[in-house]
Amino acid sequence: MIGLIKPLQQLRDRTPLGWLQLSHDRGRMLVAAAGIAFADVLMFMQLGFQNALYSSNTLLHNTLQADLVLIHPQARNLTNLSSFPRRRLYQAMNVPGVKSAEPLYIKIGNWKNPETRRETSIMVVGFNPDRPAFALPEVNQNLSAIKLPDTVLFDRASRGDYQGSIAKIEQGKAVKTELDRRTITLSGLFTIGASFAADSILMTSDQNYLRFFPRQDAASVNAGLIQLQPGADPVQVQQVLKAYLPQDVKVLTKEEFIEFETNYWATNTAIGFVFSLGVAMGFVVGVIIVYQVLSTDVSDHMAEYATFKAMGYSNLYLLGIVFEEALILSICGFLPGVGVSVGLYALTRQATNLPLYMTLMRATTVLILTLIMCIISGTIATRKLQAADPADIF
Repeated sequence: MIGLIKPLQQLRDRTPLGWLQLSHDRGRMLVAAAGIAFADVLMFMQLGFQNALYSSNTLLHNTLQADLVLIHPQARNLTNLSSFPRRRLYQAMNVPGVKSAEPLYIKIGNWKNPETRRETSIMVVGFNPDRPAFALPEVNQNLSAIKLPDTVLFDRASRGDYQGSIAKIEQGKAVKTELDRRTITLSGLFTIGASFAADSILMTSDQNYLRFFPRQDAASVNAGLIQLQPGADPVQVQQVLKAYLPQDVKVLTKEEFIEFETNYWATNTAIGFVFSLGVAMGFVVGVIIVYQVLSTDVSDHMAEYATFKAMGYSNLYLLGIVFEEALILSICGFLPGVGVSVGLYALTRQATNLPLYMTLMRATTVLILTLIMCIISGTIATRKLQAADPADIF
């Protein structure tokens, strides 16, 4: 028995003093950890929604089979591209290094849900089926189908009640509904996913698109997809096109087109700001919670800190104890925060079809923010230690 007590005493002597102080009042420690976990969950959710905002709205951009993209200078985002003369595509073909220049049409239309018959908005994309515009195998396998009049492909990852219609299409049965008061046929499926801009997407041929939206001028296009000859330098061809084409078009690389969409949602809408503000609020909430816990702990042990000073310990040593407590609390709150956030991500993903996933980068970011949050709180709380005096023990 005596031989067991000695190792336990040695283990206790090696236990960090910060942990001993926190674990002395388990209730307070659990409340503090829960508060930090709450702040972490708030930051995780805001960062997750912010990333889903950007990634969901660029899913279509990433699948484009194009090296360069032509858009109108006043275009705002994918659903507000404006239009420019189609002859700009023919002019682009005169530039050395350009292999093809094809039109792309995009518009938000009104359609009836095939199951509920309720009207809702949907993104309609039209392109030349003889020149596949997207790196989507399911779309490219059904190019002959969308050449048929009033025939479209439907996104199976759409947000809404479409399970019955999707099941019928998977069984090879056509589903009919209405788009802008015109009867259309859903004959195939593909997978992209919902976004903040649109709950679902229809893909069809450029000819069908012009049938659906007769007010669209056939001599105008919303975007131009340019593919280059093998070995051609996209940046060099881009500069030539900028100099050659009139000022009524902008020439972007595919990466710049993706950045163009991301910047719109980040700077030109309230959504991006709200999510950034949510992260900041979560950080501030965490700082306040940790400060309250550490400040109370310092006040409760002021006599002990004064005793340490009387024994010759420096202020730096005492500050180290408080920082130690802050770091322990950050870890104790971060771990459950990650677990809860993963569950909330899965729940949100199932309900909204948004690409909400936990990533190592995001977890690392929140962990760093949590450590900074706790260090700031510890720094503020240690101001009371400057008042610790050996006379306080009497």
